[in-house]
Amino acid sequence: MAIGDGTRAVRAGLPDPEKYAPTLPGPVFAAHYHLPGDPTGPYTYGRDENPTWTLLEQAIGELEAPATRPGEPVETVAFASGMAAISAVLFSQLRAGDAVVLPSDGYQALPLARERLEAYGVEVRTAPTGDDAQLSVLDGARLLWLETPSNPGLDVCDIRRLTDAAHDAGALVAVDNTLATSLGQRPLELGADFSVASDTKGLTGHGDILLGHVSGRDPLRMAEVRRWRKIAGAIPGPMEAWLAHRSLATLALRVDRQCATALTLAEALRGRADVTGLRHPGLPDDPSHPVASRQMRRFGSVVSFVLPDRDRAERFLAALRLVDDATSFGGVRSTAERRGRWGGDAVPEGFIRFSVGAEDPQDLVADVLRALDEAAESDK
Repeated sequence: MAIGDGTRAVRAGLPDPEKYAPTLPGPVFAAHYHLPGDPTGPYTYGRDENPTWTLLEQAIGELEAPATRPGEPVETVAFASGMAAISAVLFSQLRAGDAVVLPSDGYQALPLARERLEAYGVEVRTAPTGDDAQLSVLDGARLLWLETPSNPGLDVCDIRRLTDAAHDAGALVAVDNTLATSLGQRPLELGADFSVASDTKGLTGHGDILLGHVSGRDPLRMAEVRRWRKIAGAIPGPMEAWLAHRSLATLALRVDRQCATALTLAEALRGRADVTGLRHPGLPDDPSHPVASRQMRRFGSVVSFVLPDRDRAERFLAALRLVDDATSFGGVRSTAERRGRWGGDAVPEGFIRFSVGAEDPQDLVADVLRALDEAAESDK
């Protein structure tokens, strides 16, 4: 029976019903397990496996690829953070002498990974996400890393096109799916070898835990990812894993509300003279919209735009009443920040990354427009 995203999110990863047992068992806190005889069972030591992780990983796998092809089950490995998940793919799949293609406009921590990769003898090439520019530096690469939509610029690349080209060239493909979430797009169904996300963001959605995951279909590749987690010790806590699984039940509700409001906000900003560089993949005239409309099922909760200068941007952020001045995105409480304060992103000083939460749309839009007016009034 075909079911919708909301139903799947509510039921994902739940064990079979058992009389008197809770629907979702509580977190299992264990460093070791009873283990007489040969260690052949599923749970031997707390750094290797945990029943709470198992249920969460099953749940995420059901969301990443619900239409799994026969004989190709999806395996998911949970991590202590999104960066731990990213590192697991990079460092488990690459060796000295390999080349990797990274987005030049991707997540800000990627340059830190680049330093380590180059120190280990891996060649790192970069190109922007937009216009599928990474194709131009793909020749001979071992791994192509995509981030679409990109953070913070919101450019989109054609996952299917790039994946087909990479596979023809003998390269693996990993897609950072953090901004879209598995309800926004499904990289594995578009041909990617790995779907990676920081579940700190939209998947868990409450801004209170750090978590990440890697999903893939190739059992040998995923075994390498899992082994890297064991070696690095980048394991999630059982409480964090349980909270994440609990949060999945509202994923569709949250994402639908946030994505719809993000588009409403973007449309409200279109006519303002003090707002330039407005980006959201759901806007029909956005440069990313043609590709996004083919591969994305929801366009995401992030809107970006540019105010005239740093001072105007900071006054705008200070004037907001329903929006927190904070980094990260995907939470139920709207956040915004002047992205240039961190350095590292090639954005103007007045660039705003705005993460839309679950507030009433009319309240949020009114707050943003009022804050923009107040920030502009100070210039007069």
